[in-house]
Amino acid sequence: MNTYLGRIVIFLWVLSLSSCKSENDQNDRYIFFIHNRFLETHELHEVHPEFGRTEYQEIISEFKKSGFQVISEKRNSNVNANTYANKIVNQIDSLLANNINPEKITIVGTSKGGYIAQYVSTIANNPDLNFVFIASFKDRDIIEIPEINYCGNILNIYEKTDPFGVSAITRQKESTCSIIHFKEIELTTGMGHGFLFKPLKEWIEPTIQWASGKYE
Repeated sequence: MNTYLGRIVIFLWVLSLSSCKSENDQNDRYIFFIHNRFLETHELHEVHPEFGRTEYQEIISEFKKSGFQVISEKRNSNVNANTYANKIVNQIDSLLANNINPEKITIVGTSKGGYIAQYVSTIANNPDLNFVFIASFKDRDIIEIPEINYCGNILNIYEKTDPFGVSAITRQKESTCSIIHFKEIELTTGMGHGFLFKPLKEWIEPTIQWASGKYE
């Protein structure tokens, strides 16, 4: 899709959202949900040999039940995280241009989706956007992905038994953007990386709280 056509598609998408809103719906909040790597190369019904099926639709359903407008898609093939992040930033810009307040927009990413969300944070460079990074930081990222710079209200969720996610306090300290709200949650489900394949309340509930602007 070329850039001009892409902008038209985004404009029509935002217009369709606006047409469904009344003047009393100014408190709408939006979640961009970016799924894990497994779904890039597998269908929704396929089962991971260790962690089972990615319950993508079920996760989205939990967000919708809490009143959020959810923007998400199943990615195909192995997308470049930085390139895909630019696409999401364009969508966010369209919402902002449509007078949606940035604090009502939350970008949630699991595993590779969390890395994409980190690139969104870097590129958007908007301290009022909300982000939830789930199982998507390793200590070596500081050296291997030096271009990532956190910006926004950041919630980092990781599982103690998961080797693919740890505390991201180092990244937060090295980021140059002013981060007003930063919080980390270490889970102890014992499920390793598989915890993000399901809409567990352990990570869904704090994500919803964060996306609702409740940063405590």
